[in-house]
Amino acid sequence: MKKFEVVSPFEPSGDQGQAIEKLAEGFLRGDKFQTLKGVTGSGKTFTMAKIIEKVQRPTLIISHNKTLSAQLYREFKSFFPNNAVEYFVSYYDYYQPEAYVAARDLYIEKDCDINREIDQMRLAATYSLMERRDVIVVATVSCIYGLGMPDVYKGMRVHVEVGQTLDIKKFANSLISMQYNRNDNVLERGNFRIKGDVIEVFPPYMETDEAYRILLDWEEVVRIQRFNVLDRSVAGELEETVLYPAKHFVVPQDKLIEATNRIQVELDERVEELRAAGKMLEAERLKTRTTYDIEMLREMGTCPGIENYSGPISGRARGEPPATLLHYFPDDFLCMIDEAHVSVPQIGAMYEGDRSRKQNLIDFGFRLPSAFDNRPLKKAEFDAKMNQIIYVTATPRPEEIKQSTQVVEQLIRPTGLLDPIVEIRPSEGQMEDIYKEVRERIERHERSLILTLTKKMAEDLTQYLTELKLKVKYIHSEIDTFERVEILKSLRTGEIDVLIGINLLREGIDLPEVSFIAILDADKIGFLRSETSLIQIIGRAARNAEGKVVMYADHMSPAMEAAVKETKHRREVQEAYNKEHGITPKTISKAVEDILIHEKQDADANASIQLEVLKKEANLFNPKERHKLIKALTAEMSACADRMEYEQAAALRDQIRDIEAQYGK
Repeated sequence: MKKFEVVSPFEPSGDQGQAIEKLAEGFLRGDKFQTLKGVTGSGKTFTMAKIIEKVQRPTLIISHNKTLSAQLYREFKSFFPNNAVEYFVSYYDYYQPEAYVAARDLYIEKDCDINREIDQMRLAATYSLMERRDVIVVATVSCIYGLGMPDVYKGMRVHVEVGQTLDIKKFANSLISMQYNRNDNVLERGNFRIKGDVIEVFPPYMETDEAYRILLDWEEVVRIQRFNVLDRSVAGELEETVLYPAKHFVVPQDKLIEATNRIQVELDERVEELRAAGKMLEAERLKTRTTYDIEMLREMGTCPGIENYSGPISGRARGEPPATLLHYFPDDFLCMIDEAHVSVPQIGAMYEGDRSRKQNLIDFGFRLPSAFDNRPLKKAEFDAKMNQIIYVTATPRPEEIKQSTQVVEQLIRPTGLLDPIVEIRPSEGQMEDIYKEVRERIERHERSLILTLTKKMAEDLTQYLTELKLKVKYIHSEIDTFERVEILKSLRTGEIDVLIGINLLREGIDLPEVSFIAILDADKIGFLRSETSLIQIIGRAARNAEGKVVMYADHMSPAMEAAVKETKHRREVQEAYNKEHGITPKTISKAVEDILIHEKQDADANASIQLEVLKKEANLFNPKERHKLIKALTAEMSACADRMEYEQAAALRDQIRDIEAQYGK
């Protein structure tokens, strides 16, 4: 197998080296739980990469949202260019789950838009795990949701080699049972076609636009080629290959018949139960809906909402946990949970939210009780499936600390920057005090952040400071992504001096020009003023050598006391290290575009990818898909016009007109 190898011009610095050694040693001696307590800006991602290189194990990295996962995926791709780095997040661009609102007698059908690119990346992740060990999968907590059974997924793969005898009809049936579609005209992902003695298969998990061509002489395989679907050029000659299913939820025909029999038995029992309870309407509704699904499964091998029958199909006992991405990993894998103080609670909350929605569907005859078994893992089930975990966060919770055999601190920043000075001041006269501090920062060409508890207060404070001739703006949840990027850019370039918000801890906010942070109502009890939140806020000022944080409060809360104590400890360690090594802290100097442009680029790139997928796959006879394509084309046309790319905008306008003329608006 290929070994994990970090490719980087940098070597571990500061206390990264000791963190890498301690955590790698802990993993190799079998420690179940460990924690990397690394401050913002200390290079935790690089440390994670070097640990993987040390232990040489398949690795799952879990993050709590898609934005941070995408960032980690890019970074690990650059660290490990010669290994398999995969991306596994929810493939829904839009998702409305099936639900029933009893109070209004309102049934809401499941509605979703699947992102084909992400679906391909999910399949690529499981394919890599089946074929090799040098695999890193960056995932969100969606990895704890039910997925197809790995033993069935692997068992249904088809092996083809030069010289073997291949019955074309049986081979085509095998591909169809693996959820490939036959299309002899157009070869797309998840499709295959047969022309004479030539079979072409385009697996959906291929990273590039490459497919397989199998050439037969009568029934003997004489050549296997990997070729580019777009220009038809041959990329390589193979002696053998393995084709995996086109979807995660696949079931052999014999198991499917057994499954429909189990569903029928459960249906009969549940219908009798509802009738005995006097629920005639619910009983008839359930019988009609489920009977239709059973017929679809027997005839087509699938049905809408097939995931609700995952328990009977897999033969699991009631309440038994479903197979997930975790089940595709070998037993000796390493799991790292990034931003663990947020990600771990999210993992624990998934199960109850899913169950409460399904309870109504089952009670009112829309689903069988076995629908409960299509669910995310419970926290205890997740822990049991884990081999060894390293929690990665600047602010570990007591739960993670208690579990861990060792908590390794990474407090030294490669830049030598210290955690900021923290002061406590009374709330009386806070506006005059903030104004004085902000004016001092403006004179030094530095910026300020002010954190409030409510949107109303953020807006009122913005108006107040604007009347005092300060350049101020606010950010809250109603500000869209692009406007947020522009506001942050304005702060960095000096177009505004002060930014006011409720929660300015969003991943990716990196503002080295900020040297002053004011926290209003710091003593209030709640999530926004918890120990973890306060420490995270303080970290926003750690990019500037002159960083200072002032908490305005009427008394010292336990959270404030803990945050001040932790910051003081970090600062003492950092100062001692700098003194020992003769380091003078310097404010980080980064081009504005280097930090803020990525978010906009990612959004533009995602929009571009989705537009190309829509152009390629939209069924223009379907009004819903046609409207979606027209909307996407219109948005891209407007964007081109804004960039003064008028020829491209005109071409898009003509495309829209052609679609409307041929298929309707």
